[in-house]
Amino acid sequence: MTSEISFDDYETLLKRARDQCPEKVFEDVRFEIPRYELGREGNRTIIANFVQVAEILNRDKRHMLKFFASELGTAGSIDGNRAIFQGRHRAAYIQQLLERYVKQYVLCPVCGKPDTRLVTEHRITMMRCEACGAMSAVKNIT
Repeated sequence: MTSEISFDDYETLLKRARDQCPEKVFEDVRFEIPRYELGREGNRTIIANFVQVAEILNRDKRHMLKFFASELGTAGSIDGNRAIFQGRHRAAYIQQLLERYVKQYVLCPVCGKPDTRLVTEHRITMMRCEACGAMSAVKNIT
């Protein structure tokens, strides 16, 4: 017993599916990774706009700080809007770390959009995409 779906039924189903998708799916806005403003005070590297970048990426500043401190292999702290890391680190390397963070913890692996948020389910950190609805596990920061 085979049932044939007419073209009109297909068009109706397609329209219904499109109507149920959030508008973010259809937006074609180019996402640009923000740039850090770096400085140095003695033997410390300072990111002056750390909190603003975290807000742009819609991520918790403590999560980002933990990632950067882990990747740099040094201690880090937040002082107002800036992050302070022990040691002298090159600006290009810090920017590469930000790009890696965005790729791992911000951009949806399914649709590539930055409209995601991190949620914890059963002690597993998941990235939920607000645009396409995809869920994917992300690596815990140690």
